[in-house]
Amino acid sequence: MTDTERQDQDQDRPATGPASPPAGWPPAGWPPADSPLAGAPPLSATARTQHRRLREQGRSERADLDAVLAAGFIAHLGLPAADGVMVVPTVYGTDGTQLYLHGSVASQSLAATAPVCVTITLVDGLVLARSVFEHAVNYRSAVIYAVPRVVTDPAEKLAGLRCVSEHTAPGQWDYVRQPSRKELAATRLLALSLGEASVKIRTGPPDDADSPDAELGLWAGELPLAARWGQPVPDPALPPGQPVPAHILAMAGTRAFPLPPG
Repeated sequence: MTDTERQDQDQDRPATGPASPPAGWPPAGWPPADSPLAGAPPLSATARTQHRRLREQGRSERADLDAVLAAGFIAHLGLPAADGVMVVPTVYGTDGTQLYLHGSVASQSLAATAPVCVTITLVDGLVLARSVFEHAVNYRSAVIYAVPRVVTDPAEKLAGLRCVSEHTAPGQWDYVRQPSRKELAATRLLALSLGEASVKIRTGPPDDADSPDAELGLWAGELPLAARWGQPVPDPALPPGQPVPAHILAMAGTRAFPLPPG
């Protein structure tokens, strides 16, 4: 694969003209009318988020960031560390205005002493071209830059932790035992503004259909990737006949990283 599918922030290449949205994205009717970001202002372009390469894959609407965040649940948190740079995978949640990350109060990655970068990447398939150079990946991705804020208000902390839980497994927060005071004291919650973010999306077939390579007589196209949740596997320690909660059963067989409706 070439490096052209990456979120590029190359400061040496000037931007020229407005970016065009990828074909078919977002689908009609997205975001839903009741979304907290319906009608939200566009993403603000900064020196770090302005699209300079593969600008046709860049997106500028806040609804596109909303859609990527809604479809994923694993982020990668990048931050400076004592021995260099640290990148940590983590689950996340969002209330539509900020991103929530959580973990142990002893975690170095949650120290909140410096600006951070958070990325979310969803792979939708391989793009298999007629030459190695033109191979690509269909994907949805977001990069968020922010100075993290440690959430100390008890009510906001509970609400933020619920966002993380419900984003990962909707319905689970109300089904299981709530956090104890001791557990809350051992947990750190970070809030990150969504005010500085970059979104890129690629969809569709290879770009070499009109190139000389089209005369080679080779197959080219897309190999879609759609991860789905499997059937629930009970804890062996459960008593016989313990039913699976309806909200967990409802996830089985559905796409783990869904596309917006349309």
